[in-house]
Amino acid sequence: MSILKVIEVLAHSTQSWEDAAQQAVTEAAKTVKNIKSIYIKDKSARVENNQIVEYRIDAKITFEIVHDANP
Repeated sequence: MSILKVIEVLAHSTQSWEDAAQQAVTEAAKTVKNIKSIYIKDKSARVENNQIVEYRIDAKITFEIVHDANP
């Protein structure tokens, strides 16, 4: 049986919402293993002088908890 855990993260990018999502996964993967999915809960952007300067996401990352076979 698989057990999955969900964490909520905030990420940003100056390129796009897709890049912000990738940044979230990349950073989470530094400490979390077995990432299975990312769900973008909310998107926003910071604007300066009528131009988008930063894309922001609020996301949920799902990963599988793997138990050691030898407790």
